[in-house]
Amino acid sequence: MNSRLAAILGALTADAAALGLHWLYDAERLRNLQNEGSLAFRTPDAAAYQGVMGFFAHAGKASGDLSFYGESCRLMLAHLAQTGGQFQRQEFQQAWLATFGPGGRWVGYADRPTRLTVVSLLSHGKPDDYPAVSGVDDDQLPALECIPALVASHPENGTAALDSMLQTVQQAVAVTHDNPLARDAARICVLALHAVLGGTPLPQALAEAAQAAGDSLRLLLIEALAMPVLDAPAAAARFGMPCHLTQGLPLLFHIANRASGFREAVEANILAGGDSCGRALMLGALTAGYAAQQLRAGVPSAAARGIPLAWLGQLTGIAEIVQQAELITAS
Repeated sequence: MNSRLAAILGALTADAAALGLHWLYDAERLRNLQNEGSLAFRTPDAAAYQGVMGFFAHAGKASGDLSFYGESCRLMLAHLAQTGGQFQRQEFQQAWLATFGPGGRWVGYADRPTRLTVVSLLSHGKPDDYPAVSGVDDDQLPALECIPALVASHPENGTAALDSMLQTVQQAVAVTHDNPLARDAARICVLALHAVLGGTPLPQALAEAAQAAGDSLRLLLIEALAMPVLDAPAAAARFGMPCHLTQGLPLLFHIANRASGFREAVEANILAGGDSCGRALMLGALTAGYAAQQLRAGVPSAAARGIPLAWLGQLTGIAEIVQQAELITAS
């Protein structure tokens, strides 16, 4: 499996793995559940949230299903598979409405940026009238949903290719978000994932991306990377469990930097609590892409650091996802 394909599959697998305990904010409850068995790929159950801080959002979903975060990431994947890897803004906005709008195929909870993007697009009528910025002023993790598929669909290296990719990602982010922090966080994540898929070791890629961050994120990311050992609950207590980028991005950088591989990163992310699905996409893309690069370089035990096949097999719609991912990462 090449690293670009691994990044896409890692993102979606990590999201699905976290769905069952998404938005559970009680650290003690999460530790107790971990003692009972794996936290990954649990069927969403309201009983896990009773009596503690949390928001049970995924009633009716099954183990292996995606959250609305993952569904948005998959939507970008499907769009790129249809367009030969080229982001077409108006066509993507139409696909967004067909998925999350009235009568759309998505059934389940949708967050504020998703709902308000639907309202914005509906207010403009025909696709030709959709504005380039149809997103809302929001500084939360959904701003990163488009990145794994977009970065993985660009095989080129070099400054010009990176600049083009950054411009494309900002256009895609503007479909759902119109916020300076969202734009900066998206840029940081593109830099990190592009570097990893180009062969840069993950810790180095994270450190360089952190240094390139704007004032609101730079010191938080540097602090997160300086934590000496993996301790997701401690990092969550320090930076926060909720959905804002100043909370979720440092936490996922800490986990990606210190986890031994994909499985440990995903399990640590769930144990951290809160918006685990929001962090999962970039975390899964980074750690799975890095493991694939290590395997290609002949690093011993690198295969064990990648996506467990048993987890990949639990992902709902895996055959179609693989087919689409192979289409945009074949070159």
